[in-house]
Amino acid sequence: MELRLPAPEEYRAVCRDYREAFPLAERKSAWSMRRLWEEGKYLPYCFFDGGDLLGGAFLWVGHPGWRLLDYLFVTARRRNQRLGGEIIRALREMEGPDTVIFGEVEEPSAAPDPVMAERRMGFYARNGWRSAGYETRLYGVRFQTLYLAGEQVAGEALIAEHQYIYHQAVGKWSYARNIRIPYDPAAGRRKTERERRQS
Repeated sequence: MELRLPAPEEYRAVCRDYREAFPLAERKSAWSMRRLWEEGKYLPYCFFDGGDLLGGAFLWVGHPGWRLLDYLFVTARRRNQRLGGEIIRALREMEGPDTVIFGEVEEPSAAPDPVMAERRMGFYARNGWRSAGYETRLYGVRFQTLYLAGEQVAGEALIAEHQYIYHQAVGKWSYARNIRIPYDPAAGRRKTERERRQS
């Protein structure tokens, strides 16, 4: 088994399997991911067994030594075989010990399916990811930030890189409107209550 970027002739099948793994609202188009990849902003790593696609780990490219995990998936026909952990181990090896890989997992207390969100958190913890100690709010959804690194990473550095990647990814207007890094849920609740009193 190997983790690598797909060949051009494999990319269509990769996108088909990726689409099956995520709801429509969470997916990027194959065209936009390809464009980002060509621009050097995105790495759609795929996990293959020979020519058989098992899953993938798609990353946003930040400054040197920083990556944001956008999607981690196992194909429908290969789920429940512990391949998610295999993909993470291969990703760590591919990116090297000095690269910080970070990502977001839906905050269980705010998730539509808290049990599934807790399971995801447990999966990442079992595979060496640590809590960054802050939440984000992306397009109305609350997330916990996790990271994978050889040593502890300063929160300020991680927040700065997190902000940088989203500024590059979505642009100034969309960032201001839809992204909160970090996010303070208590401050968000107070604002909502104040707005409710004013209406």
